[in-house]
Amino acid sequence: MLSVSSSPVRDAAPPQRAAIDELASAAYKLSASDARLRGRATRDLNALSLTHARALKSLAECGPMTIGALAERVETTSAAVTQLVNGLSRAGLVARERAETGDRRVATVSLTDAGHARHIERQTHLERSLGEALADLDAAQVQTVAIVLLRLADLYDTL
Repeated sequence: MLSVSSSPVRDAAPPQRAAIDELASAAYKLSASDARLRGRATRDLNALSLTHARALKSLAECGPMTIGALAERVETTSAAVTQLVNGLSRAGLVARERAETGDRRVATVSLTDAGHARHIERQTHLERSLGEALADLDAAQVQTVAIVLLRLADLYDTL
């Protein structure tokens, strides 16, 4: 086990240490921004959290699916997706249908026309906004950012 005084970050050269500190600060800021977005999504039917957006995107790309399959696609629990689907259903963005097998526990979720339109609107806005926010970066730099974000996601899963 490493002590704080001999951690890889503490032993890093000062420029890398400063850059890692800056990255950690940016990651905290991104996390706080996501929390604010989730808060807005619970108060406003027109706001979509990242999880809501991932659910709509999954349904748009894969078609109707069960709660369990949707939970796997959006990388969360079935219980969380049930709550998410309840909210999306209240907003008129998804429809839930019970299985024809008679098993009331199994439901299929699908996008409504409004849900499909909202997904397209959100995806278009996201792509345009990312393009504008990253316009000063070349393709290789954007790929590096993507790699860093994926590594942070993996790291967060271990914390």
